[in-house]
Amino acid sequence: MYGTRYISAFTVVPSDVTMLTRGPCQALHISVSGSLSVLMEDGTTGTFPAVPVGIFPIRVQRVNATGTAATGIVALY
Repeated sequence: MYGTRYISAFTVVPSDVTMLTRGPCQALHISVSGSLSVLMEDGTTGTFPAVPVGIFPIRVQRVNATGTAATGIVALY
C-alpha cells in the first residue's frame, strides 16, 4: 500500500484467545510466507493460504495460532 503511513508497529504472537493489545491494526507485515488465520475487525474469521512476504493490508483484532504458518508477523498501526 503505497502512500500509507504507519505510526507504530508491534510484534504479533499468534494466539487463539488473546486480542491485539492496541485494538485492530491497519495492516500486517509478514516476514515468512505461509497461511494466516485471523479474527477480522468486524468479528468474522478468515484463513488466507500462502500470504506473501510484505505488507498485507488487512484490519484484524487477532492472529490465530491455529491455522497460521506465516511467521515474523508485525501489526502496523
